[in-house]
Amino acid sequence: MRIGVIGAGAIGGTLAALLDRAGEQVVVTARGAQLDAIRERGLTLTGAWGDHVARIGAAQVLPEPPDLAVLTVKAQDAAAAAAAHVTLLAGVPVVVVQNGLAGPQALRSILPDSPLIGGLSMIAAAFLEPGVVTVTAAKTTVLAADTAGETELRAAAGVLRRAVPITTAPDLVGAQWSKLVVNQLNAAPALTGLAGQQALASPRLRTAIASAMRETVRVGRAAGVHFSGLPGVTPSVLRMLTVLPPELSGRIVAARLVAGMGPVLNLGSTLQSIRRGVPTEIDHLSGAVAREGDRLGVPTPVNHRIVDLVHEVADTGRFLSPDDAAALLLR
Repeated sequence: MRIGVIGAGAIGGTLAALLDRAGEQVVVTARGAQLDAIRERGLTLTGAWGDHVARIGAAQVLPEPPDLAVLTVKAQDAAAAAAAHVTLLAGVPVVVVQNGLAGPQALRSILPDSPLIGGLSMIAAAFLEPGVVTVTAAKTTVLAADTAGETELRAAAGVLRRAVPITTAPDLVGAQWSKLVVNQLNAAPALTGLAGQQALASPRLRTAIASAMRETVRVGRAAGVHFSGLPGVTPSVLRMLTVLPPELSGRIVAARLVAGMGPVLNLGSTLQSIRRGVPTEIDHLSGAVAREGDRLGVPTPVNHRIVDLVHEVADTGRFLSPDDAAALLLR
């Protein structure tokens, strides 16, 4: 099958390489040094799913219509990436693998003729060197239909399942909010410059992250969201986040999620963006929680501070110690 992967970063590169290994005909879009590296040397995959060099097509824009498209660019780049492929993607199912609440919903008017599917990936991967992607945690990716029908959802899941673990969920919004809870972990490495496991060894920073998770759950519930569809974000976890004090829920929940990262140090996508000198998607993570909280009248002071501090770190290049980051978040 011809599969077009729009955005060959950490997640897109991982999916592209594994789909190539599974025997699919893959073309990716990339820019700059990443595009040059893939054209010259192929796309190299290392880490938890083994090693593979994918000799695949690469261009700034897909050269022809695929049978299935997977859009994996950051939330802030999704609209432009979709607009560049409007004609090519007419009638083509598009899986939008993206953090935040916008996802495929934000692309409905741009790709009105494309069946849209949302994707929330629990894969942890690092993209710090052109042409090389390293998987640090081999996890599942959850698909849920947006404008696509059930038949199209099952078909897309079947294709991607040849390469990576795939589950489906009946409620896209519930899965997106559940992923936002997990994405609060991104703030710890982004603010400290440390891997998630290292930063969250600080009890105070675990408390701050648990507080941000609690705010996320409260805002989502105020919006009428049914949290569902994502491994690890279970009713018992949600109950702990909302009932227990953050000091205790941080020790239990954050520790459980950190354990799920596995033994390989996990930098998180936000820190990777800072290190590469490109805009982070923090405005679509903690920023999404803060905006919805403001709209609904639910206080989200920790999420607001995460957004401000991540922007400050990205602008200045000065990271904080875990305890200093916690003090600023909880002040």
